[in-house]
Amino acid sequence: MNESYISPLSTRYASKEMQYLFSADMKFSTWRRLWIALAETERQLGLDISEEQIEEMKAHIDDIDYAKAAEYENAVRHDVMAHVLTFGEACPKAKPIIHLGATSCYVGDNTDLIIMHKALELVAAKVAAVVKNLSDFALKYKDMPCLAFTHFQPAQPTTVGKRATLWINELLLDLENIEFMLQKAKLLGSKGTTGTQASFLELFDGDYEKVKQLDGIIAEKMGFCGCYPVSGQTYSRKIDSEYLSILSAVAQSAAKFATDLRLLQHMKELEEPFEKKQIGSSAMAYKRNPMRSERICSLARYVCADALNPAITASTQWLERTLDDSANKRISVAEGFLAVDAILNLYINVTGGLVVYPKMIARHLNAELPFMATENILMDAVKRGGDRQELHEHIRQHSVASAKRVKEEGADCDLLTRIAADPAFGVSYEELLKIMEPSNFVGCAPMQTEDFVTRYALPAIEKYTSDALGDIGIHV
Repeated sequence: MNESYISPLSTRYASKEMQYLFSADMKFSTWRRLWIALAETERQLGLDISEEQIEEMKAHIDDIDYAKAAEYENAVRHDVMAHVLTFGEACPKAKPIIHLGATSCYVGDNTDLIIMHKALELVAAKVAAVVKNLSDFALKYKDMPCLAFTHFQPAQPTTVGKRATLWINELLLDLENIEFMLQKAKLLGSKGTTGTQASFLELFDGDYEKVKQLDGIIAEKMGFCGCYPVSGQTYSRKIDSEYLSILSAVAQSAAKFATDLRLLQHMKELEEPFEKKQIGSSAMAYKRNPMRSERICSLARYVCADALNPAITASTQWLERTLDDSANKRISVAEGFLAVDAILNLYINVTGGLVVYPKMIARHLNAELPFMATENILMDAVKRGGDRQELHEHIRQHSVASAKRVKEEGADCDLLTRIAADPAFGVSYEELLKIMEPSNFVGCAPMQTEDFVTRYALPAIEKYTSDALGDIGIHV
């Protein structure tokens, strides 16, 4: 029976790795690790906690009795206390000191910060994987001329590889922000009910130095460089907003690529991978719809909208804390990460198998190239003694007439024939054809591409080796 709603982020889109980070096992085992870190630190700073109690807690990190926790929560209506009591049953010797001096946010908020940090590390690895795919693609096609577009109207040619550098560049901006966020990450620590650490000051008999040491030692045990120096009961909800803003930026970059690919696939120049038995349309059997790129755009739209949630939450927190953040953040933060994970899985898959159609690229380019070449033709004619202004008017008239013929009659462009027949230019059709070499019109695109990829893109992802990436859970 399938009578309950199940999020498609878990059934269709996100990887097992990202799903685990937002799972109950990850959450509640981290709560227990935080309780152990607290007890170890309190013992280290002089409180009467035995090594035996700590070892008992360590022996029960992962064997969580969820049924028992549900029973307790149903009775006490408090999720943290339900798990304190459940952990206490598993650790009778340690029961008196579990959660000593702490508030719910000690485990709740610190766990959220740990999970978001680990999730962003996974996002970073996947962004790097996309950059690698696109870098390989850019270098392979750095010399292939293609028609460029501004306003989706034909413009001065570029190369297929150079266009890919534009997609890479946006991802490098995202990766820079991701790495900065990871570098500055901190824990909440153990701040107490209103951020004053009053309970810990009492536990340590007024010794403020020990209270300060408590946060630092806990942070170190959990793998962080430190804790936020001040807070209310919770860490600032601006942190959630910062994380989601980064996820939104990644989604924007992916959607830009996917939108470009959808346009190019329409033109039959570039295509996302298409499996041997894949069905593009249930009605039109010949179709090869860019379904994965469309899914990237669809999920990206969700992430961009989702980023508003923590922004509004952060701006409406009351004084030292309120609880109207909780229900919202446990949905918006988790689903933001799961959706971006799904986007990047698709992005990796698509960029790992892009299909290029050189003949179609050349066809579109050659159809517009005579118009693009008119400036070069004009300059050559001036060098031979022509009047620049008069020649410009001749080219304008020929271009308008040729374009009208293409649009109204569906005929081929005859601009070169018209110019060759105009004595004002003094140039033959054969000479004009020599000017039409596409590589003459791409400027620095090939050199820019190689320079950008080798000097910027590849060095930026050097630390994300294949060994470090491991199995990053591609699921499309």
